[in-house]
Amino acid sequence: MDVGQKLSNASRTLSNSSLKDKLSKLAVTPLRPIKIHSNIEFAPARIPRKRRMQMLAVAIWSVLIALTTVLFLFLCSMPSLWPFLVAYQIWITWIDQSPEHGGRTSQWFRELAFWRYFADYYPASLKKEADLPPDRPYVFGYHPHELQGGFSIVCYRRHLRVFSAAFPGIKPHLLTLASNFHMPFYRDIILAMGICSVSKRSCSNILKSGPGSAITIVVGGAAESLSAQPGTADLTLRKRLGFIKVAIQHGADLVPVFSFGENDIYEQMPNQPGTTIHSLQKRFQSVFGFTLPLFHGRGLLNYNIGLMPYRRQIVAVIGNPIHVKQCDMPDIEEITRIQRMYIEELTRIWNTYKDQFAKSRTRELNIVE
Repeated sequence: MDVGQKLSNASRTLSNSSLKDKLSKLAVTPLRPIKIHSNIEFAPARIPRKRRMQMLAVAIWSVLIALTTVLFLFLCSMPSLWPFLVAYQIWITWIDQSPEHGGRTSQWFRELAFWRYFADYYPASLKKEADLPPDRPYVFGYHPHELQGGFSIVCYRRHLRVFSAAFPGIKPHLLTLASNFHMPFYRDIILAMGICSVSKRSCSNILKSGPGSAITIVVGGAAESLSAQPGTADLTLRKRLGFIKVAIQHGADLVPVFSFGENDIYEQMPNQPGTTIHSLQKRFQSVFGFTLPLFHGRGLLNYNIGLMPYRRQIVAVIGNPIHVKQCDMPDIEEITRIQRMYIEELTRIWNTYKDQFAKSRTRELNIVE
């Protein structure tokens, strides 16, 4: 064998060895986002089935109102179903009073795997600061109100059993806009979840049902959702006195709940007060009672463009209760006194945990109005 042939064989051996090393390194390299476009991070093809199911559950919930509306309109296109649909409309409009009387909870429905996948999408947790004796009613004020206004259900659903273990004897009811119960089919889904109307009548009926009864109100409403920006905590609270008055009238202790990370699950288009976008959104809110924030999150197949929320940590801290003495006709001085105590406790929660759960904040807690 001449020298040239030996050199050729050696080169081929080194080439094969180098190729094997590269393949070996490639086999153990962890999955990373695939950047096909400089601005889009696509998810890798190999993702565990459990995470796929979690994404699917959240995607369905995000468009559930649209899906149920389309289903109802599709059924309306079938004349043979009109008698049933008319009867259903009469039932939900004039007969069924469940949203105002504690709901119509279905235990088997709440235990479906769909809701488990939905809740597990987030790395969410609950932190308790004080015991709540079940010898009185409670009003939980939930802050902040994020963009879609529905993801407080994450803590409500995921930690329902944890909550029951932490606060035995307390029966929580999550409340939402009364208008949601006028939407065919969607109303039946949230009723089965145990969600009720946030109307004054509904609050009163629940709190009067006995010791341990509790309602959870997302206080800031649609106005606060317009201020929901990542890294911020701008709360619409100073003019929100209705939930405090209800608590005083029923002798229900007030419990502030601050959900760290709630505003970080979406990116919202800048809409500072005074801009055209903000003016249009406020006008829409005044007409319809809810608003349409312009936002984006992630998609089913990518990490930074879409309408699904980001997978970010949510920690709901349940603060110390504020004892309230019952009074059927509280004056404004008493209401504002209780409100000051409530805001002080909410501020204490923020200052205590902001360095632990809000490290990426861009500014401090702000009570805007």
